[in-house]
Amino acid sequence: MRIPKIVILGAGYGGLITAVRLQKQLGVNEAEVVLVNKNDYHYETTWLHEASAGTLHHDRVRYDITSVIDRHKVDFVQGTVMEINKEEKKVVLENGEINYDYLVVALGGEPETFGIKGLKEFAFGITNVNSSRQLREHIEYQFATYNIEEEKKDERLTIVVGGAGFTGIEFLGELGNRIPELCQEYDVDFNKVRVICVEAAPTVLPGFDPELVDYAVAVLEQKGVEFMIGTAIKECTPEGIIVSKGENETMEIKAETVVWAAGIRGNSVIEKSGFEAMRGRVKVQPDLRVPGFEDVFIIGDCSLVINEEINRPYPPTAQIAIQQGEVVAKNLTALVRGKAELENFVPDIKGTVCSLGEDDAIGVVYGKKLTGGKASIMKKVIDNRSLYLVGGAGLVLKKGKFNIL
Repeated sequence: MRIPKIVILGAGYGGLITAVRLQKQLGVNEAEVVLVNKNDYHYETTWLHEASAGTLHHDRVRYDITSVIDRHKVDFVQGTVMEINKEEKKVVLENGEINYDYLVVALGGEPETFGIKGLKEFAFGITNVNSSRQLREHIEYQFATYNIEEEKKDERLTIVVGGAGFTGIEFLGELGNRIPELCQEYDVDFNKVRVICVEAAPTVLPGFDPELVDYAVAVLEQKGVEFMIGTAIKECTPEGIIVSKGENETMEIKAETVVWAAGIRGNSVIEKSGFEAMRGRVKVQPDLRVPGFEDVFIIGDCSLVINEEINRPYPPTAQIAIQQGEVVAKNLTALVRGKAELENFVPDIKGTVCSLGEDDAIGVVYGKKLTGGKASIMKKVIDNRSLYLVGGAGLVLKKGKFNIL
C-alpha cells in the first residue's frame, strides 16, 4: 500500500517548523516527507538587519538544514521552485519535478517596490544572506575609499533607508552602532556621515504604540539618524533618490547607498501558479488550506490571515509563521491518519519587540511596554526561542545570543 507524500516548499520559519514537527509526529511508514529549498541552509530572516549593517557575521545568521532534520524521516531536496501544477499535483523545479499528495507552500516573501522606478536596479535590499552580505561590503567600501580619492564625495557617506517599519528601524539601530566603528577604522569624520530614513506614512513604525515610537525615534536621532516622515520616494537613480516635496515639487538626495526596506509581498510563484491572490498572498481557510484545494496548505509570507477584530490582515511575522507551521503539521498528521476534523489556526501574539541596536529596543510583551536593556534582553530571548523550537538546546548553544548584559 502506497503511503502519502507530503511536500514542503521552503525552509524558512514556517516550512522548517512543519518539517521538524512532522518528523516527530509521523512514523517512517506513515508518510513520505520531502522538504524543498533553494539553499542547503536556513537563515534567520529577523537577524538579516544585523548582517546587513555588519554588526553580526553573515554565517551566524544561517545553519545547515540537514543539521536539524532527521534524514531517515525527511528527504531534503535542494532546488528552486518554478511553478505549482495544482491539477496534476506536482511541483515544477528548475531541474525536475516532484509529485505530491499534500503540499505545504512556505516559500517566503519578496520585496514590494510599489512600482517605484529604479528601486529594483539601484537600491539594496535586506532579503537574504547574500543581499545582506553585499550591502555590508558595499557600505564598508564607501568608508574605506572615502579618503583615498582626491575629490572627497560626501554622498559616499550618505545612506538612505526607505521605510520606517520594523526592518528599516532595526537596520538603522544597527547602523547607529556600526558607523562610529567604521569612522574610527577608516579615519572618517563622523560629522560627514548622513543617515536618512524616508517614510511615506505619517509616522515611524505605523500601528505601534506611540509612546514607544517616540522613544525609538529619540534613540535613533541621538545616533545621528535624520527622519523624513510623510515623504514618498518617487524614483531611485544611480546617484540617489528623488522624493516628493509638496504637490508638484521634487527634491533629489544624493547617496551612494540606498536601502529599500519598505514592503514585502508574497512569492511570485503563487501568482504564476494561478492561485487567487492579493500581492502574492492567498487568503487561506481557518485550517490554512487553500479554498478549493483541500490538499494544499499555504503559510508564512504567502498566506493572508485576517484579524477579525480590526478586519485587517495579520502582519507576516516569524512568530505567526512558526505557529502556522505547528498547526499545519498537526493537520497533516490528522489527514494522514484519516481524521476528518482539522485544527483552525488562531494566532497567539505573545508580544512584539523591535531592536534599536545591540543593547536597546522597544516592545510590548504580554501587554507590558518595555524599553532599553529589558526590551533588548527580551529580543534575544525571542531569537533564542525560535532556534530552540527548530533545533532544541543544541542549536541554541551553537547559534544563540547570550550577550544579554
